Amino acid sequence: MSSTAATAQSRSVVPNPPRTSIPHPLDALSVSETNAASHAILHTRGSSVAINFRSIFLEEPPKKELSEYLELEHSSRLSSQTPKPTRLAKVQYDAVNWNKEHAYMESLVDVATGKEVYQTRRKDASARFINFNEACIESPLFKNAIAEFKLPDGFHVTIDPWPYGGDAERNPRYTQGLCFAKDSRSGNDDSNHYSYPLPIIPVMDTYTHEIVRIDKLATGGKEDNLAYGTHKKDVVKLMSQPMRPDVKQLNVVQPDGPSFQVDGRFTPCEGAVLHDVRYDGQSVLYRLSLSEMTVPYGDPRPPFHRKQAFDFGDEGVGRAANNLALGCDCLGVIKYFDVVLAEPNGEASISKNVVCLHEQDNGIGWKHTNFRTERAIVTRLRELVVQFVITLANYEYIIAYKLDQAGGITVETRATGIVSVVNIDPGKTSPWGNIVSSGALAQNHQHLFCLRIDPAVDGFNNTVVREEYLPMPMSKEFNPYGSGYEVRQTAIKKSTFLYASPTTNLTIEMTNPTKLNTISGNPVSYKFIPTASQLMLAHPDSIMAKRAQFTQHHVWITRYKDGGLWAGGEFTNQSKKEIDGVADAVARNENVENDDVVVWNNFGLTHNPRVEDWPVMPVEIHQIHLRPADFFTCNPALDVPGVKNATSVLADEKSCCESGDVQQQASSHLQGIDLDLDRRSKL
Repeated sequence: MSSTAATAQSRSVVPNPPRTSIPHPLDALSVSETNAASHAILHTRGSSVAINFRSIFLEEPPKKELSEYLELEHSSRLSSQTPKPTRLAKVQYDAVNWNKEHAYMESLVDVATGKEVYQTRRKDASARFINFNEACIESPLFKNAIAEFKLPDGFHVTIDPWPYGGDAERNPRYTQGLCFAKDSRSGNDDSNHYSYPLPIIPVMDTYTHEIVRIDKLATGGKEDNLAYGTHKKDVVKLMSQPMRPDVKQLNVVQPDGPSFQVDGRFTPCEGAVLHDVRYDGQSVLYRLSLSEMTVPYGDPRPPFHRKQAFDFGDEGVGRAANNLALGCDCLGVIKYFDVVLAEPNGEASISKNVVCLHEQDNGIGWKHTNFRTERAIVTRLRELVVQFVITLANYEYIIAYKLDQAGGITVETRATGIVSVVNIDPGKTSPWGNIVSSGALAQNHQHLFCLRIDPAVDGFNNTVVREEYLPMPMSKEFNPYGSGYEVRQTAIKKSTFLYASPTTNLTIEMTNPTKLNTISGNPVSYKFIPTASQLMLAHPDSIMAKRAQFTQHHVWITRYKDGGLWAGGEFTNQSKKEIDGVADAVARNENVENDDVVVWNNFGLTHNPRVEDWPVMPVEIHQIHLRPADFFTCNPALDVPGVKNATSVLADEKSCCESGDVQQQASSHLQGIDLDLDRRSKL
């Protein structure tokens, strides 16, 4: 689901020019194009090979071709004769021959001709974890393991399939599952099954779909070290809590409708992606996306050392995206976008309302009070928000891109949902997590995100500048009173990595050295301050760390490469190390000065669960702010009108305007006594 190409403007936001009947090069594959791609694969392989499709999505055109097309588009020079990049579908699928030999394949199909133009076998990709529950139902091993718990009547087993992690075993490919007992006595299908974790993990061979073993889990506390066999068989009753009665409804009202127009473009895999971001026609970003997220767990007891998810690389987030509900996930006047997905048989299906586009008020945009006249001018900070929500077993992530009228771009992640729990003996505590409910240990873990920023700051050749603010030594010539500080700028010449530095306020500036601001004379730029959030805590020699090298630094700076979209490499499921990720890109030691560069920013949270995170955790919010720096010649939101909001009322009165405290001029508000200077001088 890649998002609409968006253009933030000072008065209104018009993401795209009008569509023609011919798809835009960034338009997602249609239903017919998706079906054409799968039919091409089935026709080429024939009936002797069984095909299981994983995903079918648009292969983005090479940047050189696409950027040339976009420049023509924005300069209104497109015509019916303008050549368009070839529309290719990337098809990922499993092929099983008559001898039950598995191969993970990747093909490119020209959707206009229906011909396969490229194919390769990917040796570094794993099998999908499908049919896991069915395999458990048919497995005597699993049935015997469950029978040992002697679950009471009314309890049923629920399983969350998980990627196997990066254990030393290579073949066959495995899938594992976390098991829970669900209390179904109330008849509520949404009963929280995570309340009753069972101390076993079934392991499935993903090629044969057979359960090959049952891993039994340690359930002890501090006194038991890593030992297994301390658990007791008991089940705890689930608590219920009524809703609070004192919350009154809060409405978002837009009586004149939204201030944006939409013409959609989308693709599956990374969630919403912003392409070709411009402000009043001036380019800012070529592409902005979340590239990867890994969640490593910090419980060292086997088999929890395998408990690490790559939520983008393991399976992609396309099928994990929620179908958003009007009035629930996004408020106000909403534009929804559907997504075309491929079923295992290759047929296209439509997932409705996966991404929402809306405006929101984020408080004051800018304000100034003239203390001499005691008048204030105030405007609101209106944001255009592209948002989607993904559910990954127990966790939810709300991801939003926010574009404002001052040229700011904010990327926001919110983590919520239910913390992952395992069984613990009653009365014990553990150094590897926190007890959130009787018998339920919520394990310590991290959520580590990587944002991929492909800048196009007034052009495609940019330079990344490391900017720091340092105290100056006392000096009779330059700093006699010790009040000065130095702004130190260092241009990055070769691909590299950087650590966040709050003590020097490290700022990453993406500049265009060939375009100078007409006011300051400085290169036009966009900047952000990388958050000094904790990096991966797993030991550098661990498999967890080796397969997620992108988590070792806060910022990576690399040269652009077509197809280089994945911080941890394209295929992470059961990987042993990061392959073709950002670490490999930096190791190439390529030029990044006045070149086509990509900036990667890692951020996240170390989550040692609290009791307050149970049974559903409040959102944990993290934001990255991209801001213009000498990109404009003044505050671009200067012309945003300070329109008085007529729906605001005093808590104990009908209208804020009836008291006479607000001046008739909409953008000017009285602050105290209205006396001009002449009148003051006579007092």
